[in-house]
Amino acid sequence: MHDRCNVPGQTGWGDVTAADSPSDDEADTDAGVETGDGVDTGTGVDTGAGVEADGGVEPDGPIGRFREELDPAVFLFGAGLTLGLILLYFVDPGTVEDGIGMLNGFMLDYFNWALLVIVFLIVTFLVFLILGPWGRLRLGDDKPEYSFLSFFAMLYSAGFAAGVVFWGPTEALFYYDNPSPLFDVQGGTAEAIPLAVQQTLFHWAIPQLAVFTIMGIAIGYFAYNFESVPLRVSSALTPILGRENLDGPVAKLVDVLAVFATIGGVATSLGFIGSQFVEGLAFQWGIDLGTTGVILVVTGMTLLFTVSMVLGVDRGIRRISNFNMVLFAALMLATFIVGPTAFLVLMGTEAIGGMFSDFVSMSLFTGAGTEGGTQWMNDWTVFYWAWALSWSPFAGLFIARISRGRTVREVAFTGIAATSAATIPWFTFVGGTAVYNQHHGIADFGGVMAFELGAEVSGFILFEAFPLGSVFMIAFMILVTTFFITSADSSTLAVSMMTTGGKAKPSNINRVFWGVVLGMTAAILMTLGGVDALQSAAIITGAPFAFVCLIAMVGLIRQFTADGEPLLLQEESWWVGEPPEDDTRTAAATDDD
Repeated sequence: MHDRCNVPGQTGWGDVTAADSPSDDEADTDAGVETGDGVDTGTGVDTGAGVEADGGVEPDGPIGRFREELDPAVFLFGAGLTLGLILLYFVDPGTVEDGIGMLNGFMLDYFNWALLVIVFLIVTFLVFLILGPWGRLRLGDDKPEYSFLSFFAMLYSAGFAAGVVFWGPTEALFYYDNPSPLFDVQGGTAEAIPLAVQQTLFHWAIPQLAVFTIMGIAIGYFAYNFESVPLRVSSALTPILGRENLDGPVAKLVDVLAVFATIGGVATSLGFIGSQFVEGLAFQWGIDLGTTGVILVVTGMTLLFTVSMVLGVDRGIRRISNFNMVLFAALMLATFIVGPTAFLVLMGTEAIGGMFSDFVSMSLFTGAGTEGGTQWMNDWTVFYWAWALSWSPFAGLFIARISRGRTVREVAFTGIAATSAATIPWFTFVGGTAVYNQHHGIADFGGVMAFELGAEVSGFILFEAFPLGSVFMIAFMILVTTFFITSADSSTLAVSMMTTGGKAKPSNINRVFWGVVLGMTAAILMTLGGVDALQSAAIITGAPFAFVCLIAMVGLIRQFTADGEPLLLQEESWWVGEPPEDDTRTAAATDDD
């Protein structure tokens, strides 16, 4: 299907070719360019693998560079589709919501099972990459740009952690009140507590992270090991489409859908986080910001992440991500100490064990033959898988961007194991404390579980019951804000890369444009109360990317078999009939014996 290019050190993974090796004059850190990423951000047009297309001729000024770097089709269709949906929502929101609801219902009716199966297969494949021989393959021959801890912090903070912070104090409460029909347990009982945390860990620990990671490995492997393969979402399908077709209509369609899915999924999440900030002020301190205040809050956050974005990965995302992880760990450990410590250890041990022992059944539970089972599964598991899939283009592209030089095993391990090691304690300590307090009457989350109060206020109800509750709540507000910044920052970088044909360091104008679009979309959703509608749109857009992820995985298996070693059958094996011509001498030798 495609011609393999001169991969650096093919079979031996030896010396880097000139096209893949960053020259000295490409390491201009004073201009915001990161040393060693092989991408020139100030001169010429990057083709996505450290190659300048025009020999280093600088466009005239920032406007000229912005125009020069754009992929017109992806930029115009992606921006037009997003802005058109926002405009149509203003003109006739009812029609938009009805259309989204119809498509959402269609997806849930006919493709829910497919999402469950595909995500399970992806998890299985990544576990094999961690343990198997293909894990030795590398994403390019350069040295990694970042320390492992910075790499981990950026990967975790890039978007996923924002959802972790939002749902941490809340989600287990819903499963405590209404457990999965897979388990024959009455809601609101002591038996429901460990199962509630177990279900939360299942939804947030491994499978969601897996769809991000598979896209990151696929994009990065082909972009960094093949010539003329750009750093963009459609590059994940290189073995299927062929390198010569990466500028064709199918590849462009994938990239346009990636832009739309990223804007929809990220804006929805930013709306959640922004609403958590605003609702927290109103619930705890009686500060009702109103519509104008909401817009000002989102504008302020947008300004903060724009500054971080312009500073670049090294001086922006990396530093804030490191701060996030320190504050995240401190708040988690403080909750563990102040909360019911002994109970959390016992309950967490049982919940973690249950997640692993029941992993296959929870992954493939469709609810068939169980009263209300399919509806429960659609409301929770399918929703989360589809939402994660809508994030997979952005998260995968960002993971690829920061993974150059790392092995496949290292990326897979960080993507699903190291990040799960941070996620599991958070939901165990924070979510477990919330359920414990509700069960023992220490705090009242009844309004949240009855949907009379928004899920945004759960964290404030939880921390209000702690000694020095105000300190905990302020720390929680800061964490929400900084994760908003890193989520918006990294997603804006990813969308900018998508609309420039894979340029790893897009111009500031491009980044600011998409940053404003993200901020506007989140603000509009919060003021119009339309988060549910666009959330459904993100789910609809996520469904096609389940198949993109599946195809990307098949392409990786095909390529890894060629670059590493066969998965099941040795090279001399054949499926049926007589041996191939090359093996006739072997057959003859056998006859002689």
